[in-house]
Amino acid sequence: MESQTIDRQAPDTASEVDPERLEAFLHRAVGDMAATAACALTLTGHRLGLFRAMAGAGPLTSEELAERTGLRERYLREWLNAQAAGAYVTYDAATGRYTLPPEQAAALADSDSPVFVAGGFDVLAAIWAATERMAEAFRTGEGVGWHEHDARLFNGTEAFFRPGYKANLASAWIPALEGVEEKLRAGAKVADVGCGHGASTIIMAEAFPASMFYGFDYHGPSIETAGRRASDAGVADRVRFEVAPATAFPGAGYDLICFFDCFHDLGDPVGAAAHARKALAADGTLMLVEPMAGDRPEENLHPLGRLFYAASTFLCTPNSLSQEVGTALGAQAGEARLRAILEEAGFRRVRRATETPFNLILEARP
Repeated sequence: MESQTIDRQAPDTASEVDPERLEAFLHRAVGDMAATAACALTLTGHRLGLFRAMAGAGPLTSEELAERTGLRERYLREWLNAQAAGAYVTYDAATGRYTLPPEQAAALADSDSPVFVAGGFDVLAAIWAATERMAEAFRTGEGVGWHEHDARLFNGTEAFFRPGYKANLASAWIPALEGVEEKLRAGAKVADVGCGHGASTIIMAEAFPASMFYGFDYHGPSIETAGRRASDAGVADRVRFEVAPATAFPGAGYDLICFFDCFHDLGDPVGAAAHARKALAADGTLMLVEPMAGDRPEENLHPLGRLFYAASTFLCTPNSLSQEVGTALGAQAGEARLRAILEEAGFRRVRRATETPFNLILEARP
């Protein structure tokens, strides 16, 4: 549309430019370009098992890595040099060998490590795949549903969040809730709303075998995957997955209802929280796990906030705008806004139960 055309003529700002500040920014921009290009290489290394092949193997030449993996040495040589330039691996010029340090191995090679982040690179790939669609959404204001994204988003989200849930959910977050751990050990009824591939649901079912867990998500393919994951984990006898929206999932008398890193994605978070309140038992608890954020933008202007705002722009906000109400909280909503929504939905007692550098965990009771 003509009214939406941007004037691309360069402004005359030469007299206003500080050369030192310009140089500093260009260094930052080139650094961002380098990091973005390297993300594709890191994702490729993750997919091909290169980090796993290097973990604990000590110094390797590109030829030795090729022998270990069955991949072509010439490609590996370039890949290794790129990884060395980004300090993902170290390089010994005297021997021509590359080493994956144990710290990097924990983050990139061990999917059971609490700091495993390799799955996040699949999410970044899905973000890049959505650039044309999102440019149009910027023009129209229309939403883009979670289900409309590249499938790498679903697998990447599971792989990225699962390590943190495995490290904290049963050992720290649930014990921080008043009286909930005891209920789960005795036998309770739990709903996991927006469960995706069911990582959080299955982790709880493994930790508390006396309880029953119900996972709900509007995305049918994710629910199908969650069912397979539960069978593979041996917890299918106490886990049920069902396609259902957050504002109308079935059941009542839940002792615990959870929203893991999804509340801000919902079109109608007030409606979802109000439905959860009605579905809770009289002494039930709602646990809200959200990305860590301050209440004001200036509190979130750091690398983690930058990552969360980027994901929010392409994933969280458009998903909310694609649904009824379209509140569009965004991934950096902040505790005050989340509290206000829970209170509007009828919760009278809301407190910060605990936190991690990445997550804010709120406890709400009717």
